[in-house]
Amino acid sequence: MKNYEEKEKKLDIVLKRLSTMSNKVTKMNNSMNSLNSEKNQLLREKEESERNFKKLSQKHEELKLVLENISKNVKNKFGSKTGFTQKVDELNQETETLIDEIEKWQT
Repeated sequence: MKNYEEKEKKLDIVLKRLSTMSNKVTKMNNSMNSLNSEKNQLLREKEESERNFKKLSQKHEELKLVLENISKNVKNKFGSKTGFTQKVDELNQETETLIDEIEKWQT
């Protein structure tokens, strides 16, 4: 009889341990599911960020080309900076000459 009682006690202990382990496994599975969900969310966000980055990179290249074209047009119209400054100076001199002429006519 004593053997049966001891075996019964040992079985009870083992059953309790198994129950505890089962709860831990369930918690671990829940944690893993939660982590997988977070991982999937992060992957979606990463993909979206990569798409946005590609769009921005393309837009950047387009704007660079537009800026280069504008710079070329300005150089074609005005030449170098010194050429532009020289034209402004010429216009200033012409304006001063015209003002002098106007003042002569008014007096």
